[in-house]
Amino acid sequence: MLTPNKNYTKLKDSYLFYNIAQKTKAYLREKPGTHLYRLGIGDVSQPLCKAAIDALHSAVDDQAAADTFHGYMPECGAPFLREAIAAHYRKRGVRLDPDEVFVSSGASDELGDILDLFQRGSTVLIPEPAYPAYVDANVMAGNRIVHLPTGGAQGFLPVPDDTIAADVIYLCSPNNPTGAVLPRELLGRWVDHANRTGAVILFDAAYEAFIEDDALPHSIFELPGAATCAIEICSLSKTAGFTGTRLGYTVLPKTLVRGGQNLHAMWVRNRTTKTNGISYILQKGGAAIFTDEGQAQVKAQIAVYKQNAKTLTDALDKCGIRYTGGKNAPYIWLRCPGGMDSWTFFDFLLQHAQIVGTPGAGFGACGEGYFRFSCFGSPKETAAAAKRLQTVCADL
Repeated sequence: MLTPNKNYTKLKDSYLFYNIAQKTKAYLREKPGTHLYRLGIGDVSQPLCKAAIDALHSAVDDQAAADTFHGYMPECGAPFLREAIAAHYRKRGVRLDPDEVFVSSGASDELGDILDLFQRGSTVLIPEPAYPAYVDANVMAGNRIVHLPTGGAQGFLPVPDDTIAADVIYLCSPNNPTGAVLPRELLGRWVDHANRTGAVILFDAAYEAFIEDDALPHSIFELPGAATCAIEICSLSKTAGFTGTRLGYTVLPKTLVRGGQNLHAMWVRNRTTKTNGISYILQKGGAAIFTDEGQAQVKAQIAVYKQNAKTLTDALDKCGIRYTGGKNAPYIWLRCPGGMDSWTFFDFLLQHAQIVGTPGAGFGACGEGYFRFSCFGSPKETAAAAKRLQTVCADL
């Protein structure tokens, strides 16, 4: 008899964003036609930049002619895109071989798939508050999860602890949901810790393009020693608006070895077994992002989201509400006013301001009492939401 994966029974009843969607649908059933201001899910509002659109159209045309048609692509990524990404890293002083770059269908997919590299039952350290899929993916895999709480007193920045033995460590910087960015010295301590203990760091760099402080690292591979302990997972979703187009990449050095096995070689074997590569069309669009023209256009779009962040933080400042993030990250992590718990504040904003945000409790136990706003909406919607926020929170 077939035995299903019993680890699924250990998951929470429903996913955070599913709960939000259900509450929102119930509200709209009661008050049909109400306009909602959506500051919850981290989906982008700006369209793909011209460089990407032009490349996508050109690639579609390529598929219409026999002499330019492409069928199956290399499972680990097209050479033209892997080389473009490696060149992008070189501009920051990080030298990669193009074949250390693996093209993926996005960071979320890769963060789950990458667990194939590790023995089931591994001990995984997850600093929290954290993106809930980290936890759920490891529950499904049957891994042992150690939660490392962080708080406002430490700026929501996790600090390595040699008394905690872990095989895999998740780090996200800029962080989702808190917006906190690991400074170079602290990230270096994590690299040293991983090399000393034999752990592997899964470094989620999906939001690195939002870092504007030159003193802060965009990549873990800017730190000495990272090539022997880290895997970096990146996305074009928030960087370049590829949420609906789905494209990302993973950097896995050839020097990463654990238990006598080379993880780079293992990942090549995994990808060539489990995938048939990413669409030629999408990879051509992605390569355009790494041109000078594409980078300039992407930065202009990111500036829109940064202005949204300023609009929201200005409103929070006027209300006297404490927060982190919003500068080097597209998320704002605020303390719920009036002593409310995070789901109570969710309901308050929905009922009184028609604003949809994300309760902090969904990001781990230490997220209770906090709330996340996304800055990816349109400027007009964000400005209207900020005014409503200021109105309903002014006296809390």
